[in-house]
Amino acid sequence: MELNASMIEAHIYRKKNGKIEFLLLKRGEDANYPGIWQMVTGKIKKNEKAYETVLREVKEETNLSVEKLFVVPIVNSFYSYISDSVNFVPVFLCLVNEGDKVKISKEHCKFRWVSKDKAKKMVAWTGQQKSLEIIYSFLTKKEKEIHFVEIK
Repeated sequence: MELNASMIEAHIYRKKNGKIEFLLLKRGEDANYPGIWQMVTGKIKKNEKAYETVLREVKEETNLSVEKLFVVPIVNSFYSYISDSVNFVPVFLCLVNEGDKVKISKEHCKFRWVSKDKAKKMVAWTGQQKSLEIIYSFLTKKEKEIHFVEIK
């Protein structure tokens, strides 16, 4: 069995009318895990830093530009029976301009801006739900101990 760290998870949010909304994308029928709702995910290319992957994947999958980028203090993980590997996935948070228009890639068939509670019900995995809770606590300052590092 291998340990692998070649993917990223990027949660995109905007503030609209004073409320926090998260962008979720529905995977197309030809994609891996067809039909699931998720945040932006992607594979890190050779010689690419994880945060550079986030910026590239957000642009490729949504056509949005990132205004602020944060490292979320959590790493998700999952086991792949296909490669017999445990995969570690760093989590990031991206702020985008509320007026920017989403243009999804061929990898996805739909998108929705949703509340944290709705997003938690829509995403597939517990780790993603936990990421949303941590992110929301940070954004609403409910837990003062949570600190995110901003990448400038």
